[in-house]
Amino acid sequence: MTVMKVDLHCHSNVSDGVLAPAAVAETARKAGVDVWALTDHDEVRGIPAARAAAEAQGMRFVTGVEISITWANETVHIVGLQIDENNAALVDGLACTRSGRDNRGREIANQLALAGIEGAYEGALKYVGNPDLMSRTHFARFLVEIGACASTAEVFKKYLSEGKPGYVPHCWATLEQSVKWIRDAGGIAVIAHPGRYRFTPLAQGELFDAFKQLGGTAIEVVTGSHTPDQYPVYAQLANYYGFLASRGTDFHAPGESRVDFAALPPLPANVKPVWHDWW
Repeated sequence: MTVMKVDLHCHSNVSDGVLAPAAVAETARKAGVDVWALTDHDEVRGIPAARAAAEAQGMRFVTGVEISITWANETVHIVGLQIDENNAALVDGLACTRSGRDNRGREIANQLALAGIEGAYEGALKYVGNPDLMSRTHFARFLVEIGACASTAEVFKKYLSEGKPGYVPHCWATLEQSVKWIRDAGGIAVIAHPGRYRFTPLAQGELFDAFKQLGGTAIEVVTGSHTPDQYPVYAQLANYYGFLASRGTDFHAPGESRVDFAALPPLPANVKPVWHDWW
């Protein structure tokens, strides 16, 4: 039996990716993806173009979004899959979550100026496809452009993570709000790349418990934001907590993501995929 290649975590220039939704669809299909979701940060306006492009490319399309939340003073991302992108509660909640990004971007630029990097706001703005969604990734691309760092990963490590010169915190939605918006829109809530957060095992367990109690369904197990040694760890945790398992590259741009569409391995055999009963 041919195994479907499923990617349920990708970004376009409607949030902090580089390519337009149709171009992401084309890139995914060329790499052999059969089922694809666009999950832009706090934004669903790329879905119509993504859906049309996926259908034209012969892929099954899954509606999606990635919601930024604050939990235990950390930014965590909750992916919503199979959502109704026109649901009023979801659309209004995302608009509220997006608000404040421009002011945060200006403060990031001010902090970078104090560190000797001038013109960061205007420089980052060149990379912004959606004015409502200026993010740290746009600043990272500008700093690579001017030679301040060799890669966006280095920028985050040197300038844009907590305690570094360009870090400015933002208060996002709550875990309860994000899961409710997704469920109200008929969707499935998934914790994105859980291995990326700086939680102790105890805190991570508290997050998983709270998420499950609120109606959360799945966690990402195989993702471009996990290292290969984390795949079996999160497969085991998915089974322990009774979560379904999701998979996605967390694609942002060609050559920028840790793993491209063609290289991401399948889910481990011992987990139940989040898509197990979709078709």
